[in-house]
Amino acid sequence: MKTACFFPDRYIAVMIAAVITGLWEGLVHIGILSPLFFPPPTVIAVTLFRWLFNGKLTPHLAATLSRALTGFAVGALSGLAAGLTMGWSERVRTVTDPFIAAAHPVPKIAVFPLIMIIFGIGEMSKIAVAALSAFFPMAINTVTGVRQISPLYFEVARNYGAKPFKMFTRVIIPGSLPMMLTGMRLALNNSLTLTIAAELVSAQKGLGAMIWLSWETLRTEELYASLIITALLGICFNMLVQFAAKRLIPWQKGIS
Repeated sequence: MKTACFFPDRYIAVMIAAVITGLWEGLVHIGILSPLFFPPPTVIAVTLFRWLFNGKLTPHLAATLSRALTGFAVGALSGLAAGLTMGWSERVRTVTDPFIAAAHPVPKIAVFPLIMIIFGIGEMSKIAVAALSAFFPMAINTVTGVRQISPLYFEVARNYGAKPFKMFTRVIIPGSLPMMLTGMRLALNNSLTLTIAAELVSAQKGLGAMIWLSWETLRTEELYASLIITALLGICFNMLVQFAAKRLIPWQKGIS
């Protein structure tokens, strides 16, 4: 028996966030929380609006998105190609799987100094670390997606005389799309995370540079505002992948 609910599920998270924000504001005003380390949400909101109107945010946001999305495109396409090849060919998977297993657990930010030695301290190093962070989730999820396709589908396709190209486009691609999109979601988030981490180390522009400067000058309201922008980007990326999932795999209720 279903119980009545006055609020749709999607509004519950908004209500919880509103309660936490109001509680935060109140605790700062009565002196329980320090405004230096926990500036009131109203001050953070004013900072965000000021950035929007004075144009300060635009070049930093554009720099981060350019690096993250370029790195994502390079890494995700490479991971997609590698994952499809590994999933389709057992021989290729046997040869390459040990290298993937060895390289995947290594923290990508830990190899950033090596990447800077190879590509320099300019844009290429930041794009490279973003691409590297996108490659592994895309490749691993694509391999999993191909391998979990039921052998029955391949057998039916062969019985109807499907050639390798038809097998690839009609069985492998549709069958592995849910896991591909899951890999895309992880790859997007990883690219954004590693881009900002790289900007903390060596960048004049970008959200990471804003976060680092805010920490150095103890302008914590700008630090929180930068983190909110980063969180909103993550939400937007997630919504884009969910939109793509509804169009490409309408038979699936959602992706994890």
